[in-house]
Amino acid sequence: MKRSTLKLSSIATAVALVSVMASCQNKENTSAPATKSESATVTSAEKIVYVNSDSLLTKYQYFKDLKTKLDAKSKTAQTDLASKQQAFQREVAQYQQQQNTLPADQRASTEERLARKQQELQAYSQNAGAALQNEQATENEKLYDKVAQYLKTYAKGKGFKMVLTYSKGNSAILFADESLDVTSEVIVGLNEAYKADKK
Repeated sequence: MKRSTLKLSSIATAVALVSVMASCQNKENTSAPATKSESATVTSAEKIVYVNSDSLLTKYQYFKDLKTKLDAKSKTAQTDLASKQQAFQREVAQYQQQQNTLPADQRASTEERLARKQQELQAYSQNAGAALQNEQATENEKLYDKVAQYLKTYAKGKGFKMVLTYSKGNSAILFADESLDVTSEVIVGLNEAYKADKK
């Protein structure tokens, strides 16, 4: 059974919220002329920010707790499977040592029983792997929802029209001014919200 771990690319998708638009503010900006107290020109770049998903994944406590939980479940499943496989191998080895001394009918019944056990072991391995993958998918969805909901509120509060995601080696952003990077602020907010949820 392959080790079930969180895939960074699938979690990075959780932060790829490229359409967090504050439509009501957009209408205000296009319909109302700028007053003396407001900035005369508002560039679109000032309304677009980005989050570094690599940093988010290493510093968001909810993600770290989730990874620890899933890693522990995966390790437990692997240990359990290894134990069952070793017990089966011992049975097979014991049969191989005795098979020449057993009557034909007993040999046939033992071989049938071992074949059934092998199939059960394979089914158990597949089911355990599928269960871990399903749980991982469910948890990824929860993670995505948490980040999406937070960023929606965050963007509206700050007046941002779009929040992009940046990930080294896997990003559509080739260059972005560091002044547009709101990762640290987002991580602080997410961790505070997660801490409040746990209480």
